[in-house]
Amino acid sequence: MQRILRQRRPFCDGRKKVYFMMKKTVEEFLEEVISEDLILAVLSGCRKRELPSRVRIRPVELKGEILYQASATQGTKVIHTNYGRDALLEYMNQCLKGGYSQLQIQGRRMDGSILVSKKGKHTIKVKQHPEKKAVKIMSHNRVKKYILPEGRPVPFLIDLGVMSPEGKIHAASFDKYKQINRFLEFIEDILPKLSREREITIVNFGCGKSYLTFAMYYFLRELRGYDVNIIGLDLKADVIENCSRLAESYGYEKLRFYQGDIAGFEGLEKVDMVVTLHACDKATDYALAKAVQWNAQVILSVPCCQHELNGMIKNDLLSPVLKYGILKERMSALLTDGIRANLLESKGYSVQILEFIDMEHTPKNLLIRAVKTGKEKSVKKLGEMTEALHAELTLEKLLYPQGMPAEKEV
Repeated sequence: MQRILRQRRPFCDGRKKVYFMMKKTVEEFLEEVISEDLILAVLSGCRKRELPSRVRIRPVELKGEILYQASATQGTKVIHTNYGRDALLEYMNQCLKGGYSQLQIQGRRMDGSILVSKKGKHTIKVKQHPEKKAVKIMSHNRVKKYILPEGRPVPFLIDLGVMSPEGKIHAASFDKYKQINRFLEFIEDILPKLSREREITIVNFGCGKSYLTFAMYYFLRELRGYDVNIIGLDLKADVIENCSRLAESYGYEKLRFYQGDIAGFEGLEKVDMVVTLHACDKATDYALAKAVQWNAQVILSVPCCQHELNGMIKNDLLSPVLKYGILKERMSALLTDGIRANLLESKGYSVQILEFIDMEHTPKNLLIRAVKTGKEKSVKKLGEMTEALHAELTLEKLLYPQGMPAEKEV
């Protein structure tokens, strides 16, 4: 092991800082400084193109154990790797021997550096300083805070197979659990738009097994104290029967379920919020049209299976791309939701298209969130686009049975 032969006499500058050359090997120096007292270490001066240009190292806590996270900058990417102490010592040693000319160390009691010449000679410098206040080691045991937290039993989640009686989420249902909580986050965002002074009516079209319908009722009534009347609608009689039985067993008096289709649903004059989750193809359009008809304050819609536009879209300019079936299908789906959003804006809604849940959990991951403002936007540009695409969606026909007004302005 190479040792440093030169040693400079220590001197004090009057502020209790001492600078000196160390007569130690690189291994001995690293053994001393790589500890919980380490604040930050930076490897730089890379001499090989294939290596990261810079590596920042700091202690982190993971599952009660102190590790060291190396954040390597490679081009525009930063790659994180966690090391135990022994593995880190070996990694840093190899870096200083194989491509980096400089190591800077910041610690609680001293700072230091290693400089490596082109001939491989190491120079170690240390700067003593008064002990710094301990830096809190960052924990990487990040537990996401869910609106319906794990560990707290919720009756409907237990009965629907998402949660155990002890409050533990079943592994096979964790994606569903995340989806439910994500949806409740969207509802929490729009709570200021819902009145606390009167009963709120919410309709969930195509409620299915009603994970979200029960979640909405539990969240709004039990956790937030809103006076809500929620209606779930679905075509399947057995699903409606089971959901009605569960609602009755929980004492959810203002949660009701009915069998029927969206287009033919009647009996309500005023609805405050309309929800559609994965209503297939044109069913989403009928649900959105109902929401506009009711002058709903809030619309939350996650569309599914947007086939209608795929069957009618034509455009000479886009024909080189539209000849590929999968691209045509995906473009049609995105355009469909974009057209829907614009049509809602033309009826006085402020609209956002948001990611509902990560693509790894479901490909049906876009949510249309519309909030009533009363400010109607022009459909002129939209009409020009749909005409160019030879597209006339069901929602357009429902909202504008006489055709979109050509010169409607904001």
